[in-house]
Amino acid sequence: MLRSLIQRASNTLPSQCAVCRAWPTAQPVCEACVAEFGQPRPRCQSCALPVQGGVSRCGECVVNPPPLDACLTAVTYDFPWQDLVMDFKFRDKPGWADLFALLLKSMPGVDAALAHADLLVPLPLGRTRLRERGYNQALELAQALEPGKTRARLLLRIKDTPAQSLLDRAARLSEVRDAFAVDPLLVDQIRGKSILLVDDVMTTGATLYAAARTLRAAGAAHVTGLVFARTDRE
Repeated sequence: MLRSLIQRASNTLPSQCAVCRAWPTAQPVCEACVAEFGQPRPRCQSCALPVQGGVSRCGECVVNPPPLDACLTAVTYDFPWQDLVMDFKFRDKPGWADLFALLLKSMPGVDAALAHADLLVPLPLGRTRLRERGYNQALELAQALEPGKTRARLLLRIKDTPAQSLLDRAARLSEVRDAFAVDPLLVDQIRGKSILLVDDVMTTGATLYAAARTLRAAGAAHVTGLVFARTDRE
């Protein structure tokens, strides 16, 4: 299955494996590297942190359930995916979205989540960051997953926040509070809908949870987080 998915990746991406540098290859990451670094692992259904096999939810999510009905991811935010995500976000390589979407679709539960969702809502960037970057990587990923269901204008970022990587957990939670809003002219498109909230990386979950709370307050019936990479610890 992974082989057929990788073979469909865009031919505009590198013809040398970006991880092991195998040459030649028609894929951006060769099959051997995908097999080594991209295998599914047991994860908490609510926050996607790694758990022991047979465990459905981590202890923290049992005690303090997050504002997500479920959370799905493809890989751990570690070598080699961390470097590739950095290319995707900061080095003008939005084409990585195609491979990331294919890897996500190969993970258990993702195809079912995509089929069940009414809408895919990418995490919006603030105006300053969008102007600097030139594109929203979450939007690129959502469009690669389900372009017909993607809605980029429903959720707005109304507050520019510092780079989350520079903040500790408490600061992240504080900074993203009230950072999002639903476009009041489009709120009817959210009420009663099942929504996939899409982003490239999840660390503490602060940003994803703040956005999920905003969608729920606007009437969303079901909100699932869908991220390409997840850290092993918050």
